[in-house]
Amino acid sequence: MEMNKHKITIVGCGPGALDYLTPAARTAIERADVLIGAPRLLDAFATPHAGGIAMKADIEDVLAQIAAHAGHKRIAVLVTGDPGLCSLAKPVINRFGRAACEIIPGVSSVQVAFARVGLDWLDAHIVSAHDKTPALSFAALAAEKKIAVLAGNDATQPWIASLAASLAASHQGFVCENLTLPDERIGKVTASELKSMKLPSRSILLLIHKEALS
Repeated sequence: MEMNKHKITIVGCGPGALDYLTPAARTAIERADVLIGAPRLLDAFATPHAGGIAMKADIEDVLAQIAAHAGHKRIAVLVTGDPGLCSLAKPVINRFGRAACEIIPGVSSVQVAFARVGLDWLDAHIVSAHDKTPALSFAALAAEKKIAVLAGNDATQPWIASLAASLAASHQGFVCENLTLPDERIGKVTASELKSMKLPSRSILLLIHKEALS
């Protein structure tokens, strides 16, 4: 795969383990002149010839640094998991346009979570509670057979526990932590356990209707 040097390449780096990085992603990273991403990703995928720009909380500052290199350097923006799921890809595309960007998909933690419990996720409803409390009613979610909640934020943990409690009669909870990493942990969880549980930042809660488990 030839990476167009005039495009900003947004690279899905998978859920964490290097084994889950696709060959296409690895090629894009190796060919890049500039790598942009979280410090963890820059450490994991550093190359001898590429400069690294650590992503900060100020997204506008990151976009400005991308703009400074765009057009004359090969830029690879490293994102965790798949770029299409709650990543830096959206603000980059909004700023520079789809035609100026190339997206290399990656394995998401949601894919891995469903694989670990042996279920397809074609009909899954994905909810992000990683950054802020979702503006969703529990009644609306009760109709969903499979729910994947992106968790790992102490501020949203009470909402997650309340959701699990409201669906306890119909849905089984599974906590999936640090997927693909050496300290990966997956197990059933009750709503009462979630109230006092501190989830690591890389966590997903699956709420699966008991009919889907039969």
